[in-house]
Parts: sequence; structure tokens; C-alpha cells
Amino acid sequence: MRTLVLGRSPARVTEVLATLRADGFDAEGVSTDEEALALLAGDGFGVLIIGGGVEPDSRVAIKESAAEHGVRRVVDGALTEPIDAYVRREFEPVIREAAAEG
Repeated sequence: MRTLVLGRSPARVTEVLATLRADGFDAEGVSTDEEALALLAGDGFGVLIIGGGVEPDSRVAIKESAAEHGVRRVVDGALTEPIDAYVRREFEPVIREAAAEG
């Protein structure tokens, strides 16, 4: 199940991706709406994670695009330290659940 991570802080996106990938998840990450919209348009993502720093208007547009392109789950995240523990507790169960649904 491919996961797209959108966050305004490239360093945080990198940390989230490192944890997801270390745990065997297929994930890509971006920091701009344009990058996210382009990747979503290519289809193939089952889960979208939107970071806490993404503005409300951007969230709406990104979520609409996700729905149009068959994304099964959208997760609104607001990372807390330690980031790896947060990712494992909050994001990974959602990805597993979406993958199990087929």
C-alpha cells in the first residue's frame, strides 16, 4: 500500500519516511501542494498523511484530489516527539488497515 506524506518541513517528512520505510512501508514524501497534487494525479496511493503545518485551504484541495484519485485513507497528523514512536502508533496502524481492506 503506497503512502504519500505531505509536510511543510522537509526534515520532518524525511524522518517520517525513514520510519515508514524501515518498517517495510512503501512511502513517498513531499513538502509542497504542487508536488502532492502531481503525485496523487498519477494514482496508486492508498493512504495520504497530511502534516500539522499544512494550511486549511491546502488541506481541502489535497483531500479533494485524494478522493478523486482513490485514496482510501487520509490521516491528519501533528507529529510529537519521538517521531518514530508517533509514526508507529498513529500512522502505521491506519496503513495496515487500509491495506487489509484490499
